[in-house]
Amino acid sequence: MRLAKTSSGLVAWTSAEHRALPGEAGIDELLTADDPSRLLQAWFDRGTPSPPASMESLLAPIESQEVWAAGVTYSRSRTARVEESHEVGADRFYDLVYEADRPELFFKATPNRVVGPGAGVRIRVDSSWNVPEPELTMVISAHGQVIGYTIGNDMSSRSIEGENPLYLPQAKLYAQCAALGPWLWITPRVPHGDTAISLTISRAGSTVFEGATRIGEIVRPLDELLEYLFRDNEFLNGVFLMTGTGIVPDDDFTLFEGDEIAITIDGIGTLTNHVLLGPG
Repeated sequence: MRLAKTSSGLVAWTSAEHRALPGEAGIDELLTADDPSRLLQAWFDRGTPSPPASMESLLAPIESQEVWAAGVTYSRSRTARVEESHEVGADRFYDLVYEADRPELFFKATPNRVVGPGAGVRIRVDSSWNVPEPELTMVISAHGQVIGYTIGNDMSSRSIEGENPLYLPQAKLYAQCAALGPWLWITPRVPHGDTAISLTISRAGSTVFEGATRIGEIVRPLDELLEYLFRDNEFLNGVFLMTGTGIVPDDDFTLFEGDEIAITIDGIGTLTNHVLLGPG
């Protein structure tokens, strides 16, 4: 089942039917329920048949949840992080993370810093090297249960991070630094390893970057990332966890204001955003 957020409330659909869910339905309520799938089905059964929601009407499918992210989970991301940090001698840190038992997990965004499909993601005015990071994103209940998946864009200021690993929060966490959507895919099924993730960046109507990877290229088991995230931590309204990127543009590429970013994950959909520069 797919679940989307609009200004009028939540809508859900199967291959057979679209329904507007009852007014009390919410993502917070879903992710704090003891049995989220059962609750969603109950809402769906009580819902009102409706036409499919337009892409323009969709909002970021998040309410009170934090967004966290994992780093250096693909060999390509390790290579990119090593390259960006080589000049300051910090490149060895990323090799150590890639090979270590403990994964890299970091706080990515509060809900107000997250945008949905069609909205603008930002690049920082004090960063000269900026890239999107397309990521399979886990939708996790307050009880630590993965109830589904969505698409995430972890915007990254690589010039800032490359100066010093301690600058990671500034490189990752700022206004409109993340996008989620276009909807939540509610399923107990883990995406197959051959599931493709692709990224296309367009500028003035022309494609300036294309890349692709597979979920099976992630070197960290998803349940391992989940287990470490919930160690000595709690998420009262659930949490979103971006699982890392395997698509990194070459170091001579940076985003410009006005670029369009399209991230597709097979079986989920496509998340499209445009690039804005500077403060909101």
